[in-house]
Amino acid sequence: MKDKEQTLSWIKRFCRHLSTVNHHRFVVMKNCFDCGLYYQGLIHDLSKYSPSEFLVSVKYFQGYRSPYMKEKELKGYSLGWLHHKGRNRHHWEYWYDTINGVFGPQRMPYKYLVESICDRVAACMTYEKDKYTKQSALNYFNTRPDRKYMHPETAKEMEKMLQLITDVGEQEAFRQFKKELKTGRKY
Repeated sequence: MKDKEQTLSWIKRFCRHLSTVNHHRFVVMKNCFDCGLYYQGLIHDLSKYSPSEFLVSVKYFQGYRSPYMKEKELKGYSLGWLHHKGRNRHHWEYWYDTINGVFGPQRMPYKYLVESICDRVAACMTYEKDKYTKQSALNYFNTRPDRKYMHPETAKEMEKMLQLITDVGEQEAFRQFKKELKTGRKY
């Protein structure tokens, strides 16, 4: 824990993490509202305020990435992340289950996939700050191994949606997602 932020007092890390979570949730809420996901925007990531997620995140707070990443580096796992992904349907990891005796990825329902896109964009905005571009979320997706563990249709659709944001910008993409949600679109 040699990161600059780790030399801060616990109370400063607490305040900065709280500010980061609040900012992230506000941006996700705005994005979700633009997509017509009002309820999901309001309840997005409320589990981050639970002691099992919040206190661990204060301990590993760095300010430029998720505290769960630091905890994983040090311990090989993150109890906060395990708690979080198991309670939030907008994470592809939530959608693992046993079907016909086989454990594997299941296809995310479209409304949670849209919330996931809103979340990814907001996370990039929150952590990249002034360096954020409309390509940021797609670039992040393309540098992670997530695709090989996701349901193939979910991965394909997520990439397509992130590419749309890169091509036309967030507002136009969110308008299109909103239209598709109204039609009951599944992918």
